[in-house]
Amino acid sequence: MPKPRKMLNNWDAPYLQSLVRLVETQSKTTLANWCLDYAERHLLPIYGKDFPGDTRPEASLQAAREWLEGKTKLPAAKPLILACHAAAREAEGSPAAQAAARAIGQCASTIHSARHCIALPLYGALAIAYDRAGTDEKWEVYESLAAEECAKMEAALRLVAVENEENPAKINWNC
Repeated sequence: MPKPRKMLNNWDAPYLQSLVRLVETQSKTTLANWCLDYAERHLLPIYGKDFPGDTRPEASLQAAREWLEGKTKLPAAKPLILACHAAAREAEGSPAAQAAARAIGQCASTIHSARHCIALPLYGALAIAYDRAGTDEKWEVYESLAAEECAKMEAALRLVAVENEENPAKINWNC
């Protein structure tokens, strides 16, 4: 059995670059809401399969939502988001759950920096691929499944995208 990868790693893949181009046209608020919604619908259930009693990923999403709604400040949300990152580290041995928790934590972190939204496809699409195919397939199988999921992520962003956004996030990808 090959060792599972922790994230997608082909930055130049057409399915990632198409999504990146759309991300660059949107505001941090739009990106954060897109990430939070997608993570809640598609990634929380994956994490919950292996760790049903662990509410840290859900709490991180809730804290980010409360920040977006102006109900809390970043210093109050940050420990809950960091706890989700800890949940990811502790999920070693469960590649789908670990990738899901990493994606969720980064999606919640989008409230701090828009560039964190890229973790949704990099970790989240791989979490979904591992959830569907297990961990014994060739990398090409996971990449194909992840490409399909990235297309769904892009479609979800298009549904909430603001046309001619006046305040798009300025993202330095450093990739």
